[in-house]
Amino acid sequence: MIQDSKTVIVIEDDPNISDLIDLYLRKADYRVLQAKNSARAKELISSNNPILAIVDIGLEGDEDGLELLKSIRQTSSLPVIIVTARDDEIDKIMGLELGADDYMAKPFSPRELVARVKAVTRRTSEKGDSAQTVQIDSLKIDFAKREVFVDESEIQLAAKEFDLLAFLAQNKGIVFDRHQLLNSVWGDNWYGDERTVDVHIRQIRKKLDTHADLVKTIWGVGYRLG
Repeated sequence: MIQDSKTVIVIEDDPNISDLIDLYLRKADYRVLQAKNSARAKELISSNNPILAIVDIGLEGDEDGLELLKSIRQTSSLPVIIVTARDDEIDKIMGLELGADDYMAKPFSPRELVARVKAVTRRTSEKGDSAQTVQIDSLKIDFAKREVFVDESEIQLAAKEFDLLAFLAQNKGIVFDRHQLLNSVWGDNWYGDERTVDVHIRQIRKKLDTHADLVKTIWGVGYRLG
């Protein structure tokens, strides 16, 4: 299915918040789909192939937002922004570890949310390289198809995990600190914590499994690939 370049799905069980997000996204010329629960969200994602999902962590029903995000990541690299009213920082960290690309805490500015949607989708669409693929030891990255293989077996990365790994691969052997990686991969308008880099590196290593040591930690400096 061809991806709809302007469709965003909002997964939120509070109709007032969902409608508010819908209003601002439509003003920004996005097509918006709304879902109140995980089951409906999966149906809309499957049938519409949106460019991004906004997921409320506190969804009610069989799956909360974190469980839904985990389900999405099992089959898709769809960019996801999580929204939470919970104060516990662990929810944000868990969301990032499960593959979220960004997060916002309620109450939030609808204009800021739209800006983040634009930033995440722009970074996703702009990724790629004139070289179609790169091979580093047992790791192969296809930039055009956004696919990653280890020992010829494909591994599933979240959108931001792919972006981070691709950036490191395009700059093999160069050490980058957190701030440099945030600017290069997340963009200058990133508002979150620098520790999101560590969270994504940890997830990438977990998925690389026995080849996790391809992503090197240079203590006191940052990270490099190879």
